[in-house]
Amino acid sequence: MTVRRLPALPVLAVLALVLTGCGIRATEVPTDFGPAPSRVRCSLAEPGAATEPATGLDVRVYLLCGSSLVAVDRTVTVPDGADGAGRRVSVAAGLLDELSAPPSAAETEARYTTDVPGSITVREPRGDDPDGTLRLSVAPDALTSYALAQVVCTFAESAAAEDDGSVILGGPAEQTPRRYVCTDEVRSRPGSNEPPSRKVTGN
Repeated sequence: MTVRRLPALPVLAVLALVLTGCGIRATEVPTDFGPAPSRVRCSLAEPGAATEPATGLDVRVYLLCGSSLVAVDRTVTVPDGADGAGRRVSVAAGLLDELSAPPSAAETEARYTTDVPGSITVREPRGDDPDGTLRLSVAPDALTSYALAQVVCTFAESAAAEDDGSVILGGPAEQTPRRYVCTDEVRSRPGSNEPPSRKVTGN
């Protein structure tokens, strides 16, 4: 009686059978998915040494981090005795200065940025503008959606806003001012959600 020997299985095949028996699927080619995606921090580190408190009006301004708006504390200076339209414009001017300034070192480390141009200014309404209008040196519709969201949401939480939290903005040209509002959608996705607005006329 002749006993036939079966040919030896290749080492890789045997290894594959062993791995399969252990519930592990073997891969024939190495897989490289690349480095893990980096995460945007969007949170400031705990403050270090105590700093001397600034004098002025405490405000919040909205910067950008990732695809969202984030609020940071600031202080703006308002001239003594300013009231009415003059106070509104002074507050708005201070807020624009803060919005257009480069973020601090800690904010930069946390990946905060701003899209508001440094040359932007604001002035009082014209004679036929509705009360509370803020005339920007750049037309609101000429700003990026990010910059417009920063301005509207920052103004909306300040003395620059109307009693209902809306903001009336116009540009330097003879265009009708519009009433803007800041919404949760704008704060969370300013790149794809511009602040809702409508035309306003009259005093």
